Amino acid sequence: MSLTLYYHPLASYCHKVLIALYENGTPFEKRLIDLGQADDRATLAAAWPPVRFPVLRDHTRQRDVPESTIIIEYLDHHFPGHRPLIPTDWDDALDVRLWERFFDDYVQDPMQRIVADRLYHTQADLAPQRTMLGTAYGMLERRLGSRTWVAGPGFSMADCAAAPALFYASTLVTIPPDHHHLHAYFTRLMDRPSVRRVLEEAKPYFRFYPFQEAIPQRFR
Repeated sequence: MSLTLYYHPLASYCHKVLIALYENGTPFEKRLIDLGQADDRATLAAAWPPVRFPVLRDHTRQRDVPESTIIIEYLDHHFPGHRPLIPTDWDDALDVRLWERFFDDYVQDPMQRIVADRLYHTQADLAPQRTMLGTAYGMLERRLGSRTWVAGPGFSMADCAAAPALFYASTLVTIPPDHHHLHAYFTRLMDRPSVRRVLEEAKPYFRFYPFQEAIPQRFR
């Protein structure tokens, strides 16, 4: 097998890459990394010294590719499938990259800060993070008023980023009931076969999520 993904089934950035891989049926092997195990940490550190997953190992090219965004870009270039996740048109591609960054910076980041506070008992002031999630929801509600997917007519890298970001963020700050377009988009994401597969694989690990009680029953 040419590709190995170093990952953990609970990690949202790993979900993002798994969705991209499953969208195009790209053959790959999984290497689950338990950061609590010294051997696993050493394996990941050898590939990427910051010891952050996901990391994609391309055995043919003898190259380790870190960071979820870069991995998806790499896959789209070197292992293109029937569904490009980044458009060939420059302006369309820029829009995809913008909204992909939006989910990482304004949904994933505040979400992970809130989760880290619960994990490490930092007792930080989390009001700015919760406000940011509310702001992001409002922007998405306006953005999705006339769209099926967030950055174009087709499912893209931006939607790969959206699914795990919104899945976990919505357990921390509920999407307002009147955000009908965002609710419909969230439903489309959760019904996507690639996303359903990722969440199904994550089920055995949800008990380790600090806000597991907030995960809707249909996903458990």
